[in-house]
Amino acid sequence: MTNKIDNNSLDDALSFASFFAGIGGFDLGFERQGFSNKFICENNDFCNDVLRIHWPDVSTYGDINEVAPSDIPDATVWCGGFPCQDVSVARGSLNRPGLNGSRSGLFFRFAELIESHRPLVVLIENVGGLFNSNKGNDFAVVLETLNALGYGVAWRLLNSRYFGVPQSRSRVYLCCWRGNPAKALSVMFEKTTPGKPESERTAFITESTPQGSYPRVPTVGYCLAATSGRHTGTDWSRTYVTCQDGVRRLTPIECERLQGFPDNWTKTDGESEEADSPRYAAIGNAVSVPVIEWIANHIACALHSESVDLEKSIAEYEPFSGSLWRPLPTAQEGKPNKLVWGKSGLMWNGRYLIAEHRDTPCNPATSTLYKIIEKQRVDERFYLTPNAAEGILRRVDTNGRRLFQPLRDALEVLSEKK
Repeated sequence: MTNKIDNNSLDDALSFASFFAGIGGFDLGFERQGFSNKFICENNDFCNDVLRIHWPDVSTYGDINEVAPSDIPDATVWCGGFPCQDVSVARGSLNRPGLNGSRSGLFFRFAELIESHRPLVVLIENVGGLFNSNKGNDFAVVLETLNALGYGVAWRLLNSRYFGVPQSRSRVYLCCWRGNPAKALSVMFEKTTPGKPESERTAFITESTPQGSYPRVPTVGYCLAATSGRHTGTDWSRTYVTCQDGVRRLTPIECERLQGFPDNWTKTDGESEEADSPRYAAIGNAVSVPVIEWIANHIACALHSESVDLEKSIAEYEPFSGSLWRPLPTAQEGKPNKLVWGKSGLMWNGRYLIAEHRDTPCNPATSTLYKIIEKQRVDERFYLTPNAAEGILRRVDTNGRRLFQPLRDALEVLSEKK
């Protein structure tokens, strides 16, 4: 199956199995590009409630450790973002067990299942912290494991803000193509290097609201986190909405829009703070659907195309110009050496290349927070208290941060009511 797939078998080829499915970001993105969903594996009860609403006829399984190879139907593409908690820098440098952790270590169970089926394509997503977890050795282990299974791997850090959703969300994606690194290369990279985006930093403090209007918000928001529905004023790096009558956090619907989901995608219960919490957590853990659509479209194109010589293919890609093959580091015993990984590259046959690439496609899609914000007044539970406002300002000043100025002004007014 490494060559072009003929039209008669195309319907069978455009199929996928979803692991660590969350609320279905991979699933929705692939379906929007014509792929059919054959299998879902997700262990979170709330997420499974969401998945059953949208894919009632697809076989679903819970704990990946309890999935047998025979449970999984044939599918051309397997996709999933194995848990990131143990590799994420959000956990702090003192508590990052990496792939040794019980959650991120589920990568190895995923790899066992991959070995049992050898799907043609595997798409993996994780946080950028995977590059330096355990001094870079965890990423080496991921590449080494996939290499041993016969996959060529193209990886690239991509930021959701350049795919049509206004949040800065950088994630690493690995396209693994069995026996065909040139195909993996064609999925993740474009032949020219993208230009440097404008206003990368100032977009967080530049207003996107039309002059004289409310609510007031910057152009781009911070990365959504897997937080609860409560707010204690401890987190300055959330995205807030400045209204005429106060300051509020994003609603679940706005968070869904920030990830590219339809409105109320995660609504399984009534309207309450208790019902909001699992929605916030699940949306914050999800993949951005437009990024998955972009990759899925490239996979579909690669399934149509003929195979080409790897070195000839590499020569056509400007981001790899001047890059030299390096031996893939093997897993280290004892205290690991520090390995520094490029944010994009290609691995095949025990060697890898680093590409000079940015986290944006050559033709970025843009959006603004104002476009996705609910314009009417929302429920009172989303508004901040004076205590929360005071807490945010204190932490902003302690950390030497700069806020979107209308937000700063509104928080100062609110905090004075304490």
